[in-house]
Amino acid sequence: MAQLTVKANRWAGGWELEISPEQHTQVRRFSEARAQVVDFLDTVDPTTDHSIWEIVIEPDMGQLSTELNDARNAMAQAKLAQETAATKIRTAVKALRSEGISTSDIALIMGVSRSRVSQLVRS
Repeated sequence: MAQLTVKANRWAGGWELEISPEQHTQVRRFSEARAQVVDFLDTVDPTTDHSIWEIVIEPDMGQLSTELNDARNAMAQAKLAQETAATKIRTAVKALRSEGISTSDIALIMGVSRSRVSQLVRS
């Protein structure tokens, strides 16, 4: 599968999309950028199916770029922490259950609902 990175620059009418230094197109809303790039590429080369390409649209947000990158990194770290916590709580719940502790008691010990304990035991 082909991969393509497109630079997106904001302007008054929407976004300018730089596919390559010689290839540009425009779109009003950022949410439509990928579809516009695929349409552009299909026009330039109709023999290739560009819809299956991995197309990354990188917005140039100027001074906000640092804040956006920091926010993305924080979200990635939070996701990893959440996955780690989920693994640990599953392990703890299963260990408590194997000790014969009731679902109700595990729920109170872990600070979750009884139905959540049941889900964790099954997973």
